[in-house]
Amino acid sequence: MSVTAVPLRPVKRSMLVKFWLALALLALAAGAIAWAGTESSQFRTTASGLQYRVIKEGSGASPTLTDVALIDYTGKLEDGTVFDSTKGKQPVPMPVQGSIPGFSEGLRLMNKGSTYRFRIPSALAYGEQGAGGVIPPNATLDFEVTLHEFLPMAALQGMMGPQGAPGEAPAGPPEQR
Repeated sequence: MSVTAVPLRPVKRSMLVKFWLALALLALAAGAIAWAGTESSQFRTTASGLQYRVIKEGSGASPTLTDVALIDYTGKLEDGTVFDSTKGKQPVPMPVQGSIPGFSEGLRLMNKGSTYRFRIPSALAYGEQGAGGVIPPNATLDFEVTLHEFLPMAALQGMMGPQGAPGEAPAGPPEQR
C-alpha cells in the first residue's frame, strides 16, 4: 500500500503578513463591537457624585423641583438587600423636592416613561445617621426607578381639598372661608 503525498506550494511571506494583519483587524473590530454593546450597562456620574444608568429611555419633559412624580421603584443596599419597593403595588406620588438629594437629582434627569438605575452615595442619601434601622450609616443606595408621570405641585394641590383628601370640601360655612 502506498500513500501519495501532495506537495504544498510554499506560501509567500507577503501573504502571511496580509493574513496576520487581517486577523488583527478582525480582532480589533470584534473588541470595538463588544465595547459598544456594554455602553448601556455602564453608569454615568454627575458632578455631585450620583451615578445613573438609563435602562429604558422615555420621552418628553423632565420633572422640576416643584413637581410631584408618579413612580415605581425598588431600593436596595449594596449587598442586594431590598429595603423598600413599590413593585406589585400602585405607583406612588413622590414630591421631587421632598426626597433625599440623590433621588431628587435623579428624578430630574428622567423623562416620562423612562426607567433608570441610580447609585446614590451616602452623602446624597442618609449619611452617617442612616434611616430607621433599615438603612445603615454611610450606606450607598441602589434604586431602579420608573417615571410614569409628573405634575406641578400646584396642580396636585388644586385637585385636593384643603383638608388634603381629593374632592373634600373645606370645613365650615362659606362665609368663614
